[in-house]
Amino acid sequence: MTPAAVVLEGLHLRFGRTVALDGLSFSVAAGSITALLGPNGAGKTSTVEICEGYRRPDAGSVRVWGLDPRRDGTALRARVGVMLQDGGIYASSRAVPMLRHLAAFYADPLDVDDLVGRLGLESVRATYRRMSGGEKQRLALACAVVGRPDLVFLDEPSAGMDPQTRLAAWDLVEQLRRDGVTVVLTTHLMDEAERLADRVVIVDHGRVVAQGSPAELTAGLEVLTFAAPESLPLDGLAAHLPDGCVVSESRPGHYRVEGDVGPQTLSAIGDWCSSQGVLPRELATGRRSLEDVFLDLTGRELRS
Repeated sequence: MTPAAVVLEGLHLRFGRTVALDGLSFSVAAGSITALLGPNGAGKTSTVEICEGYRRPDAGSVRVWGLDPRRDGTALRARVGVMLQDGGIYASSRAVPMLRHLAAFYADPLDVDDLVGRLGLESVRATYRRMSGGEKQRLALACAVVGRPDLVFLDEPSAGMDPQTRLAAWDLVEQLRRDGVTVVLTTHLMDEAERLADRVVIVDHGRVVAQGSPAELTAGLEVLTFAAPESLPLDGLAAHLPDGCVVSESRPGHYRVEGDVGPQTLSAIGDWCSSQGVLPRELATGRRSLEDVFLDLTGRELRS
């Protein structure tokens, strides 16, 4: 069995009348990438802050490499890297000098020049307070990993980055895993979680509602999508589909059929569309995406 780098058991946390964590439990295998997903207010940030030792739960326990992150913070500090979503870097700092300064505190840091080149920081001349959001994220990621940690927490690591820089950041995270580093990341980008994560933990209302590999979470129902005029009478189509299939208009003019999707399903859709005098366009089949699973579990309504 792969040992656990992080173990959380029965975490409870309240802020006044607001329940942030409600018995949350999961573990993170050493040498893996675990993505923590959830809507705003689900408890992700509180969970990570407890793991980092910045916050104490009302009840429950957390162990990082077998140690209490608050009581044993000194012992863990050299082994754990932290990337905050905002802050943690001096406002007057410049990227390369800041990285060299941090690297000097570690016995075996990563090569600063290589890290600067991989994340495109050599051209960032502004002070931290004047950097763009993407530049701040790149510097924060570099600061979190420059000490060659055994475990790193990344909060929205590629938020605000352009596509090329995001790919470079993903390559760096995958390199960390190849080097045996354990990574825990929070993200709102489903493609980021699907590409990087060995395991996904979905949290809602302070509880774990699902966990598993991306393949495990998306296994099962097939999906067929097509485009057609808006607001078609779907009751008629549903009656023509094989048992167990469900049809919906996911957004105006875009339709989804979920279930046992096969040749009979495709034929039924074609026949029904013909009877309605419409031509289905952009027909595509595949498995449910991680975003589909996430929305099914946490709801499709926006939250404040």
